[in-house]
Amino acid sequence: MAIRSMHDLLLEELRDLYSAERLAVRAYPRIRKAIQTDALRQAVEEHLEQTKEQIERLNRVFESVDAKSRAKTCHAMEGLIEEAQEHLEADLEPELLEVILVADLQKMEHYEIASYGSAKAHAEALGLTEAAELLEETLEEEKQTDARLNQLAIDEINPQALEQAEEEAGEEGEEEAEPQARRQRSSRRTSARAR
Repeated sequence: MAIRSMHDLLLEELRDLYSAERLAVRAYPRIRKAIQTDALRQAVEEHLEQTKEQIERLNRVFESVDAKSRAKTCHAMEGLIEEAQEHLEADLEPELLEVILVADLQKMEHYEIASYGSAKAHAEALGLTEAAELLEETLEEEKQTDARLNQLAIDEINPQALEQAEEEAGEEGEEEAEPQARRQRSSRRTSARAR
């Protein structure tokens, strides 16, 4: 569709969002399966259900502007999901994977926040009050999800990954320290015999 007016732009944004949300609904279950932390798994499950509601809300936005609900492939969301999939397929410790997945999920949220914010502003400029209000509702949900993910990262996910890394470093340090201690004992015996 050629964009020749602000109304055309709004429809293009809505179609992009419709695609983005539908792609996210398919991606969230794959991400959820890899998550071990209960609070993060619950956040993803709840946002999956919320996203399904957001798709229904987008249908109402399309109706309010007398347009048919239709998706236009959202290449940005495809790229973000592809990146998350690469992380899921990488051979990572579960704690580190969760740190990365939170970042991937937040990137998806930030894209949606920017997109809903723009669409809402354009609907307002066009005087499409109902559409703007519906878009604002979803925008606030996306912001809340992002804040929840951020708080989970700070309070639970990142500290768990750091703790796991420290434990591994301690174990590796012990393994490295044992041969070093043997070498030092051997060196002391050798120098004691040399005296």
